[in-house]
Amino acid sequence: MEKTVEEKMRSHQYARYEDVDKEQLEKDINAIKETMAPVGEEDFQHLLKLERWGRAFTFGGYGIILLLSIMGLWGELSGIVFWPLAIIAALAISTGNVARWADVVHPVLHGAYDKVPDIPERYTKKYFAKGSRRFVDWLDWIKPQAWEYEHNIMHHYHLGEADDPDNVERNLQWLVKSKIPMPIRYLMMYAFAGMWKFLYYAPNTLRILENKKRREAEKIDITDYELDPRTKNGLELWMEFLLPYFVIKFVVFPLLFLPFGISAVINALIILLLAEFFANIHSFLVIVPNHSAEDIYMFNEPHKSTGEFYLRQIMGSVNYNTGSDWIDFLHGFLNYQIEHHLFPNMPQSYYQKMQPIVKDICKKHNLEYRQESVFKRIVMSIDLMVGKTKLLRVDGV
Repeated sequence: MEKTVEEKMRSHQYARYEDVDKEQLEKDINAIKETMAPVGEEDFQHLLKLERWGRAFTFGGYGIILLLSIMGLWGELSGIVFWPLAIIAALAISTGNVARWADVVHPVLHGAYDKVPDIPERYTKKYFAKGSRRFVDWLDWIKPQAWEYEHNIMHHYHLGEADDPDNVERNLQWLVKSKIPMPIRYLMMYAFAGMWKFLYYAPNTLRILENKKRREAEKIDITDYELDPRTKNGLELWMEFLLPYFVIKFVVFPLLFLPFGISAVINALIILLLAEFFANIHSFLVIVPNHSAEDIYMFNEPHKSTGEFYLRQIMGSVNYNTGSDWIDFLHGFLNYQIEHHLFPNMPQSYYQKMQPIVKDICKKHNLEYRQESVFKRIVMSIDLMVGKTKLLRVDGV
């Protein structure tokens, strides 16, 4: 029988946190940079390939909607024909949606391609999705600047700490401590997964960004957020985060099919709503399990050195199965989460090259390099979310 996490620690199958030589680990991790060629045109072309794949899914999905609209205009559209094609269209559009966020927006807003010689400005952190370019580069429920601060700063440099805004166990204490029956908790989490960008990511990124502004003004942090547009924060959430995406995606886009009749508009809306649900499920699947399960560590104090920071990225993250660009594309390259957290400002193409080196370093320091199927990890994550399991804590850390 496989040992539990606690049994592995007690048997010292893996090194204890306090026993790891953090100075040597820092040297070993930093040495990886010397093996990598400077970021260049090849890495940028890799990004553009991923971007083309994502757009192909998106345009392919809308192409199917157009085909359905033409068929409806000709009177040749039945439910038997509509639903299979509608689901295919929705899956294609949703895949393009997730790819845009994970495969393009994510690395670009980390500044991963800023050092590519002569790179177009629109692919640099300084210009991407800024101002009106939000509507071109990344229109979603989330305001790019809010997500950039919440994710790039607070999550990456406070992983597993009290200040990590994506600490699933802490964020769901209201559910864990409730008297809601366990089966109902599971149903709630599965339903939540289909709407989580709207319900969690958008308001949470606003809260984190607003807290930053309030701390700078020496005011008390906001401990919660509101969806009520009658409140100041609720109004900002709707006007700057939710409404721009809602209006364009679910009003303007369906109305583009009005020349084919009202039924075409309704059909387009149905498909786009399905696509949104699928995109939420897909993004939830590849994002949430990266740092949430009973074998992931939580830390009570901030890290005190670069070596300790590196150690926490390894002990607080998990990878999924990796392989070809196609497999990695569908995972949004979040299947290289350990490498990404060690080097968040690196291009996606670097992680494929770094992985075997990072694995060897983990073996050298007797650290567990977690890598499993994303489907196994999501089950473990939901067990944590409903309170069946807990994050692992190291005494005194």
